[in-house]
Amino acid sequence: MRDLFLSTVLHPTFLGLATRYPLADGRITRRHYLDSAASTLALSCARAVADELLHHYANTHSELHFSARIASHAYDWAHGQVLKFVQANPCRHAAFFAGSGCTAHLNRLARFLALRRPERGVVLVSLMEHHANDLPHRKHTGRVLHIPLTGAAPTLGAVDLAALERLLEQHVSQVNYIAISAASNVTGIVNPVHDIAELAHAHGAWVVVDASQYLAHAPLRLSDTGAPERELDAVVFSGHKLYAPGSPGVAVVRRTLLEGSDPDELGGGMVDDVSLSSYQITSRFPDREEAGTPNIIGAVQLGAALNVLQRIGMTRIHAAEQALLRRLLAELSAIPGVRIYGDPDPDRTPRLGVVSFNLVGLEHGLVAAVLNDYHNVAVRNGCFCAHPYVRELLKPELWALDIDPDAENAVALLKPWQGMVRASLGLYTTEDDIAALLAGIRDLLIRPDYYRPLYQPDAAGNFHHRAFRIPAEALFDAEAALDRLLAPSNLGDDTL
Repeated sequence: MRDLFLSTVLHPTFLGLATRYPLADGRITRRHYLDSAASTLALSCARAVADELLHHYANTHSELHFSARIASHAYDWAHGQVLKFVQANPCRHAAFFAGSGCTAHLNRLARFLALRRPERGVVLVSLMEHHANDLPHRKHTGRVLHIPLTGAAPTLGAVDLAALERLLEQHVSQVNYIAISAASNVTGIVNPVHDIAELAHAHGAWVVVDASQYLAHAPLRLSDTGAPERELDAVVFSGHKLYAPGSPGVAVVRRTLLEGSDPDELGGGMVDDVSLSSYQITSRFPDREEAGTPNIIGAVQLGAALNVLQRIGMTRIHAAEQALLRRLLAELSAIPGVRIYGDPDPDRTPRLGVVSFNLVGLEHGLVAAVLNDYHNVAVRNGCFCAHPYVRELLKPELWALDIDPDAENAVALLKPWQGMVRASLGLYTTEDDIAALLAGIRDLLIRPDYYRPLYQPDAAGNFHHRAFRIPAEALFDAEAALDRLLAPSNLGDDTL
């Protein structure tokens, strides 16, 4: 059973849980949202805090009128919530916001760290990385080497620490930093980031951790033991995966990594003085790393969400999710025709609430479409912005189809088969959601010949129902919503 507090108190406090859609068989049902690895639903109390701040809205960087003072205080509070969430020492670490996810921070760090130590031209990146924690390093560093994983496809495990140590020894004094995800967005498999930090620091390398897929599911401290050699140098994450859609991305970075160098971006708010001939960058954190007008409302919404998660306790959240995850893994493993990717044993290889799978003989696009159209189960399909990892997991199946995933013409051949279906959990996921997913999978496996003729694939590999088509604007239209809100019956007497 799920934790009573989580299931009865927090369950109704997320926006969108009661959303209903019409299905291809004529029913209208509540959606089962199992796409949290892409973006989580909004925590309604955090959104309400941000909306309340709008009544006082003004820009930051001033203390001389009430609203500016309020905005500055709230924005500072949001930074503090980030530091508390990862148990970072504010005297040693800086938290700053940028962009709409962690991608902006990873690009900035890749550029900055390459300039910081140009004599170290090698960066180690794991095979399981999201493109956001792979491509920036390829662009801005001299050479990227990919760290292999334990096990064999399709049940690959976490980063192979022995292989990592060999790479560090082979490229002694050349490795600038290691870029690693705390957990995969494809399989949910967890990497031992603190062990990796200890290895890296022993060889003079830094560690940049993408925690976007981790922090909503389990506690993560900058150092798991307090020992400096096990401390993470930089942690980045995305607020839209932490129940705060619309929030900026976040970086928590050791200050000594940033001091002594110019910030990557310049503009208003991060200088002490500017003349026609020079400018003086402030030494204050986080100001020096946040040029321009910040996303104040989004940052405060994220700070509120992090505060709520701390009140519940991430250890408590993790335990509740693990019970649901183990049920899902066990039930999927027991269904003939279901193939699960990544090591499916969470005792051998820890993993979080993400499960990617395929149904034998059925394209992932068809599976996702049927689950949506007939069961109102929202899952994601494809490669999840992690093409190298997905291809590695799929290699045995692709070889069986006489497709070489490493061939030059692989992209065209892989189109229908390069991908998976991903179900991912959030705080609001219930036993009913898992049951709906499992029922849809069983239905599709029993009746594949019924469903296949109903769908037409397009060139991108998406499957479209031949008769059941509801345009997105028929379900939500921004202008129509505005028309309703501006109707005379909804306007007060004092409205222009």
